[in-house]
Amino acid sequence: METRVLEKTRYQLHIGGEWTDPISGEWFDSHNPYAGEAWAEVPRGNAEDVDRAVEAAHAAFTQGDWPKLRPTARGSLLRKLGDLVADNAESLARIEVRDNGKLIAEMLGQLRYIPQWFYYYGGLADKIEGSVLPIDKPGVFNYTVHEPLGVCAALTPWNSPLLLLAWKVAPALATGNTVVAKPSEFTSASTLAFAEIFYQAGFPPGVLNVVTGYGPEVGATLVEHPEVAKIAFTGSETTGQKIYEAAARGLKRCTLELGGKSPNIVFDDAILDDAVKGVVSGIFAATGQTCIAGSRLLLQESIHDEFMEKLLELARSARMGDPSDLNTQVGPATTPPQYEKILKYIDIAKEEGAKLVLGGGPATGPECGKGGWFIQPTIFTGVTNGMRIAQEEIFGPVLSVIKFKDEEEAVEIANDIVYGLAAGVWTQNIRRALLMADRLQAGTVWVNTYRAVSFTSPFGGYKRSGIGKENGAEMIKEYMQEKSVWISTATEVPNPFVLR
Repeated sequence: METRVLEKTRYQLHIGGEWTDPISGEWFDSHNPYAGEAWAEVPRGNAEDVDRAVEAAHAAFTQGDWPKLRPTARGSLLRKLGDLVADNAESLARIEVRDNGKLIAEMLGQLRYIPQWFYYYGGLADKIEGSVLPIDKPGVFNYTVHEPLGVCAALTPWNSPLLLLAWKVAPALATGNTVVAKPSEFTSASTLAFAEIFYQAGFPPGVLNVVTGYGPEVGATLVEHPEVAKIAFTGSETTGQKIYEAAARGLKRCTLELGGKSPNIVFDDAILDDAVKGVVSGIFAATGQTCIAGSRLLLQESIHDEFMEKLLELARSARMGDPSDLNTQVGPATTPPQYEKILKYIDIAKEEGAKLVLGGGPATGPECGKGGWFIQPTIFTGVTNGMRIAQEEIFGPVLSVIKFKDEEEAVEIANDIVYGLAAGVWTQNIRRALLMADRLQAGTVWVNTYRAVSFTSPFGGYKRSGIGKENGAEMIKEYMQEKSVWISTATEVPNPFVLR
C-alpha cells in the first residue's frame, strides 16, 4: 500500500475526499516508543480545520451521491472496504506498531480481524427494518422507519486506533451517516493511512474525514460543533465526562467507552494452568494498556500460594523487546506521560503497604531499545480493595492480587468499584459460573477465558465505564433515529378541537 505522505513522512489532513495541509501550517512529531525517535509529522489541526471537515461531512450527508445510495449499495461499499483492509493489513499493522509500540503479533491479529466489522455491518445495512403497528385507533395506518442521524464524530484512543475506529465507522456508514474521525495525537498515522485506502472502495467524497491534532484544539471543537449529531468516544473517564457534558449542552447522541479496573476471579476448582495464562493475558498483554485489563486478580485463599508460584514463573518468562519482532511478548509504554504515570502508581502501591513480588520499576536492558519507556511486569500481593492501586485505573503492566474466602466475598470485592467494564471468572463449576455472571456488575463477563471481543457481541460498560454499546446487531440503532408515520384512511375529518 502506498500511504499518502509528504517528505519525511509528513502527513496531511483528509477533508472532503482530498489531502490538505492544516490551516495553522503546523505539524507535530509522532514518536516511535521503542526507537525513541520521531518518525512522522502529523498535522496540527484547529477549529477551522474541524469546521471544514464537518461541513464536508454535512454536505456529503445532505447532497450528492451518498444519500442517494440504497442500503444494499452502502453494504457493498463496506464489504469492498473490508477487502482493502485485509489486503493492506500488514502495512497498517506496522504503522500502528511504530506509532504506539504494541506488539506486531497483536496488531497483525487486529488488522486481519478488522475487515469482519465491515463485512458484518455491510451485511446488516439492508436489514434494518421498521414496523407496521397495530394501532388502536380506527381509520389510521401507522408505520415506523429508522433514519441516519447525520454527521458522527469518532474519537479514538492511542492503544488500538484502527480497531476502535472500525467499531464506530462500520455501523455509522452502514446506516447512512457520515464521519469525522479524530485519532489520539499520539497515534494518528494509521488513521490517516486508513483514509488513503477508504476512498479506493468507491465512497463519495466527504463520507469520512480525518482531522488530527490536540484535544482542546480539535476534539473539543468537534464535540461541540452544532452540525455534529452523535459522538462515539473511547478513552479516559475524565475526558469522557467532559465530552458527555458538552454533548448534553447540544442534546447530542453519545456513546462512551471509558475506563476499567476489571476483576479476574480465580476459584479453587479452576484449572490453574489455564487460569494463570488468563491472568497473564489480562494484565501483561498489550503492556496492560487496555481498558479491559484484568488489573485486579481476586484469588481464593486456599490456592493463593500455589497459584502465585505458577503465576510468577510464567510472568518472569515474558520476553520484553522490539514490538516489531514476532517473538516479543511485552513492549514499551506508548507515551512518556503514561510511562511516568505507571511508575507513580508503583510507588503509591509501595507506600500503601502492598508487597512487591515481581518487577516494580523501569526495564533498562539492551532489548528495551532507545525509547526508555519499558516497565517491568509488576505484581503486588497483600492488596486490599480499598488501596488506590485496587481502585484507580493504572493502564499499565501492574497487577494487584487480592485474597477472598468464598463466592459472597468475591462478588462483594469485585463490585466494590466505580467501574464495570469487564470481569473474568475461572471455575469448572457451571452453577458458580452462572451465578457469578449474573451477579457481577460488568458489561462483559468472561468465564474460563479473558480479553476476547467479536463484531457479533455487544461491548460496553456499567457504571463509570461508559454509556451505550458497540458491536453486535442491536447497537446499529445507536446510529439511527426512529420516525413514526401516521396516514389517515378516514372518510371524514374528526373534531379538530379534540386530541385524535
